[in-house]
Amino acid sequence: MPSFLFISLLLSFIHFSFSLPSIGVTYSTTTTTASPPPDKISATISTLKIPNVRLPDADPSLIKAFAFTNTSLFLSIPNPLLPAVAANRSLALRWLYRHVLPFYPRSKITLISVGNAVLDSVAEQDFTPYLLPAMRNLHLALHELGIKKIPVSTTFSFFSTITTAFPPSSAEFQQPAGDLIIKPLLQFLEETNSSFLINLYPYNLYRLNSEIPVGFALFQDYPFNFRDDLVTGVRYFNLFDMMADSVLTAMAVMGYESVPVIVAETGWPSGGGEAGEVEANEAYAEMYLKGLVRHLKSGVGTPLKKDGVAEVYVYELMDHEGGNNDNNKVKGRKWGILTENMTRKFNVEISSGVKNYGLMGIFLFLIAIFYAFP
Repeated sequence: MPSFLFISLLLSFIHFSFSLPSIGVTYSTTTTTASPPPDKISATISTLKIPNVRLPDADPSLIKAFAFTNTSLFLSIPNPLLPAVAANRSLALRWLYRHVLPFYPRSKITLISVGNAVLDSVAEQDFTPYLLPAMRNLHLALHELGIKKIPVSTTFSFFSTITTAFPPSSAEFQQPAGDLIIKPLLQFLEETNSSFLINLYPYNLYRLNSEIPVGFALFQDYPFNFRDDLVTGVRYFNLFDMMADSVLTAMAVMGYESVPVIVAETGWPSGGGEAGEVEANEAYAEMYLKGLVRHLKSGVGTPLKKDGVAEVYVYELMDHEGGNNDNNKVKGRKWGILTENMTRKFNVEISSGVKNYGLMGIFLFLIAIFYAFP
């Protein structure tokens, strides 16, 4: 009995210490063409063994289609609803009665984002005053319904939130939004055991900076394919880690380095976009996805954080006719891992796969065997 107990404790320690980031995919619908039936979307994602799906358009029929599956759902409330949800908790309850209560827990809803890239929308309408009140109302409404395991957060865009990507040690949140919006929001996330959500696109940063080698953005292992942060002495071998550590540094500056980070969107376009976007091609898109998945499954985290990011969502599941599934970034780019006909474009396994426990895991396992068989 002592040996069995000892082995159980060791194995639980290994599982806890070396869990890998969860990898998911975004599925967004389009208003320009007919979307596939929800059951087909659910079946396709199950066939691809993708464990997590982000649904920016939280259609109830789509949420229902994932009932009794092993797929975790990340829902979003669109920006135009923020003023109403912020003003009245009963409207937050109404949204939950339509999108959560009829399906949970049969559909595994694990996260709700109140708004998406709100700082980007200031030019059209400033939703920032409603952001934290809406999040609080939704959080309280969930608890009123007895649902305490669905955290509430919001999603930011890297380029409207972080001052610089290099060196990461110099990164801060852009002001005045940093102090007025993000700092109190981080306090709310810490108090409610939620996560900081960020849209992170190395492709867009590469396009803005001609000094960045394309191999650095694509996780390629070339000689001298690195950048050194001279302040911390950290060496970076890919642009994704550099951007992630910039976010982690900005959070640490405000004293909230313990709040987990989820990359709500990332990807590389396989075509379309503006004239001259020669890097938006299927070969580079496959390199990025393979490199990203390989890096996340390695369990090395980021240079500044051993645990790295908690979850990553690839943008997105499928192309739409005309390429108009770019979430208002650049019309015409194609980000899907599937074509418009839902056939695979890349040989990339996004499923989480086997955990890599590393040398410490192997060492602990050998100790367990030693004590089990004296």
